This record gives sequence, structure tokens and C-alpha cells, in this order.
Amino acid sequence: MIKSPNQNGFCLDCLAAGQHAAQHCTACGASRITTHPEIFELAIGHLDCDAFYAAIEKRDDPSLADKPVIVGGGVRGVVSTCCYIARTYGVKSAMPMFKALDACPNAVVIKPNMAKYAEAGRAVRKMMLAITPLVEPLSIDEAFMDLTGTTRVHGAPPAITLARLQQQVADELGVTASIGLSHNKFLAKIASDLDKPSGFSIIGKAETKEFLARQSISLIWGVGKAMTEKFEKDGLRTVGQLQQMDASTLGKRYGELGLRLARLSRGDDVRRVKPDRDTKSVSSETTFNSDIKDPQWLEDLLWELCEKVSARMKASGFEGRVVTLKLKTAGFKTITRRRTVGQPTNLARAAFAAAKPMLHEAAEGKAYRLIGVGYSDLATESDERPGDLFGDDNEKIAAQEKAIDAIRGKFGRDAVKAGRSLRRRK
Repeated sequence: MIKSPNQNGFCLDCLAAGQHAAQHCTACGASRITTHPEIFELAIGHLDCDAFYAAIEKRDDPSLADKPVIVGGGVRGVVSTCCYIARTYGVKSAMPMFKALDACPNAVVIKPNMAKYAEAGRAVRKMMLAITPLVEPLSIDEAFMDLTGTTRVHGAPPAITLARLQQQVADELGVTASIGLSHNKFLAKIASDLDKPSGFSIIGKAETKEFLARQSISLIWGVGKAMTEKFEKDGLRTVGQLQQMDASTLGKRYGELGLRLARLSRGDDVRRVKPDRDTKSVSSETTFNSDIKDPQWLEDLLWELCEKVSARMKASGFEGRVVTLKLKTAGFKTITRRRTVGQPTNLARAAFAAAKPMLHEAAEGKAYRLIGVGYSDLATESDERPGDLFGDDNEKIAAQEKAIDAIRGKFGRDAVKAGRSLRRRK
């Protein structure tokens, strides 16, 4: 067992404990030493893969290594993620594609391959679950972990176990991840973003209030651009300013958000890491390069989205009872339709069967600029799938989709295509 030494640090390369920040590792000579007074006392971790989709594309195509890569939709779509080279040009996630290409015209744009990303996401999740059952996923490539009480099991303090996990992700999957370690979820997530990529950052109890005081209010979850601007108009810019205000004042000014800010500004977060985190929905949508009114074309695009949503559902271990169709007209009016499918399912065929009639009902010769589909009213995936939509053929369809997902995860999304995906669009 690796015991917590007097020197509160260890080598991120060989994991040898008992190191000092100003020295090379006494075991392997490396200079990647991490130290902190509380490093062997903290147990709440957050792992976040670095530019996950883009990293997987670079892993699978070495010719992209030194190129700016954007994963996302067409000209009127948005950036799903981008590599760190593209970020130096000012490209960001959720940025409209036309703005991203204006900023980085030499970028390589790749359409998302959700089956491949889902397979890698499942592998990362499996690695996390191997070190603790207390894993709370936030998305396909990030999750909280509670390693309290695992020192005896793994023969090392949680910090070293997390560093070992970080190495495993890089060695076995060929992508990097950043680790945040702290005494609660709020701070662990902040820490994981402090030194990307391949970072390992720590926020201890003793430094919490002082560390947060220096940060912008926008660092706190739920404080977006509009809310940040509102705070600035009120003369509030830093978390330290919030710390100087009492909870009742913040509550009167900003309601429930104000009460939440009062707690988080001081680093107070009593939420536990819950493996059964309540994910409300899983969806996918695409914005067209030009408006589309052809119902058959819209139907083909709907099928592709159903496949993407299904892959995400399966990767997360969810089934849904409600299918939602989303359309946005050329005039930017949003239309939504919902259908309850009865028993929970995560099949692409089930989502398509529910959404197709809603699409044709809404289409009626109208032009649309966006289409989306999603599952909601989620439940944990069951081994039994009743055949509400397809009767006795349900098990056969599930087996077919599982085989297709496996092939796509290994060879790429284009390895298997449905007939409608090959249809020529005029």
C-alpha cells in the first residue's frame, strides 16, 4: 500500500509519493510533480476528457495531429467541440459554424460520429466504475467520483488512484483527460478545468474561500452571459463580492439563484455523488445549410438523428417513454410534438416510428431550417423490452441495432448505412 507520506506530493508520471514541487521525481527523474497540503485527504474527483470528440478523430487519423479540427454541423450548424489548436483561433463549443470558419478558415470540419464517441465514453465509464461504484455521469465524457474509503481497496490514496485512472485513459483509449480533486462536487468540477489539457488540479478546504474570492461570478454554474451582464450592471463582478453579502440580501435581489450563489460563493456544496443522476432527456438536432420543405428529405434527416439519439441512450444505459420532435421554421418559429411510446425503449427504430407521423403532420409543405428528435421520461435500461411498437420483432430489431452499433464503433459511422441514408437527395 502507498501510504500518505510527510511530503504532500507525488509524481504524475510514475506515481511515486513523497515528492517536492521544486524537485525532479526521486524515483524516475520526471518533473511532473503535483503537491498540495491536503492532497492525500481529499476524495471527491471530477474527470473531464479533453476536447473529446476532436481528440478521438485525431487519434483515429494521425494526419490531423497538427491541424485545427472542428467537430460539428454544416455552415448553418454549430460547433460540437474543437481541438485546442482551433481554440487558439477563437473557436468555441456551441459557436455558429459560419463564425468558427471565419475565425479559422483552414479548419478541418468533421461530422460527429456518435457511435464511435459512445463506445469510447462507455470505456471511460467502465474504468471509473472499476475504482468506485460512486460515479455520477454528467455527459458522455465527464463524471464525478467519490473515492471516500477506497484507500485500502486500491492500496493508494484517492489522489494517486485518480492519477492512475488518468494514465489508463490515455494509454488504452489514446485520448487525454483532466482531473479535478476537492472536498465537494462544485469545486472538483472547477478544478478539472484549471489546467487543461491533461491537467491534475486540486482545491483544498483551507483555501476554498480565498480561491473563490478571486474568481469571476461567471465561474459559478448557472450564471451565463445574460446573468453575468446583470450582475455587472449591479456592480458585482467577483465571487468575493458575493461572499461579503448575506444570503437574505442575495435572495431578495435574485430569488432562488441568489440563495444558491450565497452558498456556492463560500464553497458550500452538500450534494452527494449519486450514481443514479436524474438525466431528463437525450436529444439531437441539426440546422440545415438551406431551408428544406421536401417531406422525404426531412424524413431521411430524422432517421439519422434517431440513430444518433439511440446511440447516446445506449451509451448512457437509458430508455425513454416519450419521443419529442422539434422543428424550426424559416421564420424561426419553434414547433414541438410529443408522443408517449408506452414501455421504455432506446431503439432508433422506435424513435423514428413515433416521430415520423408527427413530422408528416407538421410538414404540410412548410420550409424548415432545423429538425431535432429526443427521448425523455427516462429510466434505467432494462433487460426486457416489451414489443409495444414492433410486437414479436422487437428483440430482433434490438439485436440488429446492437450489431450495427458495434460495427460503427469500430469502423466509423459510414461503415453501415440504412437504405434511406443512401437515397439521393435532390
